Amino acid sequence: MKQNIILNQHQIDQIVKRIAYQIYETFVDETEVVIAGIANSGYVFAQKIADEVMKVSDLKVILGRVEINKQNPLLEVKTDLQTSEYQDKSLILVDDVMNSGATLIYGVKYFLDVPLKKFKTAVLIDRNHKKFPVKADFKGISLSTSSLEHIQVVFNETEEYAYLS
Repeated sequence: MKQNIILNQHQIDQIVKRIAYQIYETFVDETEVVIAGIANSGYVFAQKIADEVMKVSDLKVILGRVEINKQNPLLEVKTDLQTSEYQDKSLILVDDVMNSGATLIYGVKYFLDVPLKKFKTAVLIDRNHKKFPVKADFKGISLSTSSLEHIQVVFNETEEYAYLS
């Protein structure tokens, strides 16, 4: 499996820092932003980005968790954010891997029920298999893979990496 690692911990850390700076540059006129991560790995990635944004800027970050059934994204989307926490604010929806774009588009749809100032998306890995008209505004890497290959992102207490299987 070691030969199939596409991102190691150092590379993920560098991507998090770069995306944090890009978010700060994009929202430099704002006082706060909402970063909503799609459970599970997308939320962990969002936490890392939120922590880094707070290190490199004076932006206040509201972090939220979004639950989307990735096998059936038409099922109800749930979040721990109250509507008042993101209404009329700038929001970044974060996921670890964008495959077809289905999860991200249904997440975007959920948040469009209320007015937002700006809406951006961020992913660690964009696989370029889009079936939906959604793009990642902030992305770690783009990786063209076959549809038979799978990408896993591992975030645990001892290591972080992404691998292709």
